[in-house]
Amino acid sequence: MEKMINLTINDIPVSIEEGSTILKASVKAGVKIPTLCFLKEINEVGACRVCLVEVEGMRNLVASCVFPVSEGMKVYTNTPRVRESRKNTIELLLSNHNQNCLSCSRNLNCELQALSKEYGCDSHKYDGEKTETKIDNTSSCFVRDNSKCILCGKCTAVCAAKQSVHAIGKIGRGFKTQIGSPFKKPITSTECVNCGQCVINCPVGALSDVSQEKEVVEAIYNKDIRTIVAMAPATRVALGEYFGNPIGTNVEKKMVTALKRLGFDDVFDVNFAADLTIMEEGHEFMERVKKGVKGPMFTSCCPGWVKFVEGFFPEFIPNLSSCKSPQQMFGAICKTYYAEKLGVDPKNIYVVSIMPCIAKKFERLREDQNAAGKDIKDVDAILTARELGALIEKSGIDFNSLDDSDFDLPLGMSSGAGVIFGASGGVMEAALRTVCDVLENKSLDKIDYLAVRGLKGTKEATLTIAGKEFNVAVVSGLANARALLEEIKAGNKNYDFVEVMACPGGCANGGGMPIHPAYVVNNNEIPALRAKGLYKSDTNNKIRKSHENPAVIDLYKNYLGEYGGEKAHHILHTTYVDRTKK
Repeated sequence: MEKMINLTINDIPVSIEEGSTILKASVKAGVKIPTLCFLKEINEVGACRVCLVEVEGMRNLVASCVFPVSEGMKVYTNTPRVRESRKNTIELLLSNHNQNCLSCSRNLNCELQALSKEYGCDSHKYDGEKTETKIDNTSSCFVRDNSKCILCGKCTAVCAAKQSVHAIGKIGRGFKTQIGSPFKKPITSTECVNCGQCVINCPVGALSDVSQEKEVVEAIYNKDIRTIVAMAPATRVALGEYFGNPIGTNVEKKMVTALKRLGFDDVFDVNFAADLTIMEEGHEFMERVKKGVKGPMFTSCCPGWVKFVEGFFPEFIPNLSSCKSPQQMFGAICKTYYAEKLGVDPKNIYVVSIMPCIAKKFERLREDQNAAGKDIKDVDAILTARELGALIEKSGIDFNSLDDSDFDLPLGMSSGAGVIFGASGGVMEAALRTVCDVLENKSLDKIDYLAVRGLKGTKEATLTIAGKEFNVAVVSGLANARALLEEIKAGNKNYDFVEVMACPGGCANGGGMPIHPAYVVNNNEIPALRAKGLYKSDTNNKIRKSHENPAVIDLYKNYLGEYGGEKAHHILHTTYVDRTKK
């Protein structure tokens, strides 16, 4: 049993495990201490000094995020001395901060701005020279503006500790210190995988999305263009947060209404394409098993993960499923099958996807993502969940008062298997529901594969299917993926099928999701709350297996032909690049 430490915080008694910090104890006491650099289990360095508190008997204020509790300790978090210290620290940060707040993407959702207001700061108290900076807008996914950076270190910590990519770090010394790529080169010169974890963890506006909002709106109002939009699984349990709903609230039907209000001609569901992915990926896996192909087959739904393999482990490229992601499959079907069904030139179809991920902005520009023709991209634009929230808001739509609407057909029909793609382990579970039925040659009643669910970075299971054992694994977070790949290379692990998602917790924690304050992030399991909403949607769906989706069955019967066949392969599959040779 752990030893418990008794202390008081603002005269509130607290009992907490030995080794805990004052900051952790403050949460238990219901006392909020502000932070800017603290990121639970990732960046606990006491660098920003905003979390300083007063401890009775100590001469200096201490950083609550790293200072351990002790028996009988008396902590005060809101004394005049503490408040003056925090105010001074915030004013010093503002002295080297680009304060064009009104035109900043994080206006009214900026932690520095909020603290400045809370502590009544004089934003020009220490006006003077500012660090010379340049904007890096070379990425197709995000922009770095170091004039707004406060050097909290969250972005570099996530990139290193959680993703093991190390694309960015602190460069320069003293007043010239900045966050950037080695030798001050643009981010595109690094192995950045565009996961966006740096973006959602930035407390200010130093990192922002590359927006296609203007092009999307222009397409909607162009009468010669048919605009099609579809939402990714995870976005429906996150968009509501933008409008004040509890984390994980499923707002799917209100999203459909909002998208129709915005003027899209067709509102479909990427879950349909997730079901389609399972049919192709499942067939591909079974073919590999039949032919005795060695080594695991890796899922290819996540563009951040795919780019990670291409840049760090190209020897595993043959192990990647050749299936396009659900987003790209959806766009490809819209511009082939649906275009033919409508009798519309695919050049006059504009496909928009609503994504939890900024890497999707990069994915749509990849080679071999143009099923309808050389100069016709499968997907024309991506709006992240938070970008859609902003667009709905500025369009004068009162989201929370909207009535519910259903998706349009036929590409709005999906199974419960499709919706759980948004949670870590969801792709694996969806695939198993179909693969097991096919290999066992019967419809199985037991379809909830609990061993692959949850937030654990690496999950393993051994399943017996049709008398044969299969080893599977589910990984989220690229540091975990790196460790697993090294184990496979060393011969210590042997798997048949592996799901990998770049973002810790999967798409439910994607880099394009609504941004919450650090206090909310550090004290809630946001991906778990969102995943709960997805699994509930799956349970409530009358169709829970991808191969039982009537719209998918009809698509193969009347258009694609056989699973994995020549036509399906042309439209729904892709190729990869060894980036170490570039």
